[in-house]
Amino acid sequence: MNQNDNCPIATTLDVIGGKWKVHILCILSDGKMRTNEIKREIPNITQKVLTQQLRQLEADGIIYRTVYQEVPPKVEYTLSEYGKSLMQIMDNLFEWGKDHQIKRLHD
Repeated sequence: MNQNDNCPIATTLDVIGGKWKVHILCILSDGKMRTNEIKREIPNITQKVLTQQLRQLEADGIIYRTVYQEVPPKVEYTLSEYGKSLMQIMDNLFEWGKDHQIKRLHD
């Protein structure tokens, strides 16, 4: 049994944790994108790490990967309905983070 199995918050953080997953989710909240478009939005991410993060999000059912049978191959990523349910949480995290930054400035 994983230590986080008893804590739903830890489980959530396991899903969205990682250096780039939140960035990827924010980018995909605007609609479907190809891998190179995501990479352009996050220039400091390596291709290997981007691929790993996308695979993890796909395995968790947060995003869909659509492969089009054409040459050259075309792959697009989009948020699943399940992934879209995270957007309220992400909005709350954004607001909390913004408030925390302001608080730190005034402390």
